[in-house]
Amino acid sequence: MAIRGLMMDPITNLPIVILRDIDGQRVLPIWVGAVEANAVALQIENVAPPRPLTHDLIRNILAEFGAVLERVVIHDLRDSTFYAYLELKRGSDYIRIDVRPSDALALALRTKAPIYVHPRVIDRASSSEISTEDADQERLQQWLESLDPDDLGYKM
Repeated sequence: MAIRGLMMDPITNLPIVILRDIDGQRVLPIWVGAVEANAVALQIENVAPPRPLTHDLIRNILAEFGAVLERVVIHDLRDSTFYAYLELKRGSDYIRIDVRPSDALALALRTKAPIYVHPRVIDRASSSEISTEDADQERLQQWLESLDPDDLGYKM
């Protein structure tokens, strides 16, 4: 999947990172915190802060230790919480590190690492209730399905 943009949820006013599969068939919204949304937005806009931010620091540490972020994997969705890991490669060794999806996405942007989402996560996300109101859930789902890249606050 690829990050298609960043926008504000019209219902909750929380930032959402929009992931879309390569074919453009499936969309996965991931609600993130303001700090993580800012980290994603800075990278989308190619803004280089005067000093390294947290995700820049992690990228720099990986490089200094000779590790490469091979991929980000969002592998589970439980109780409305997404779970992800980083797959690092150092020499011939592979290491998996548990990470919040929002941090994984910000780091993937900085390292140009591919983003994978397990199909069951997409299935669970599309069938789970994001909002307690059924009407809000249906309205949000219709809105997400009709998204056009020009509607996004920050586009990739």
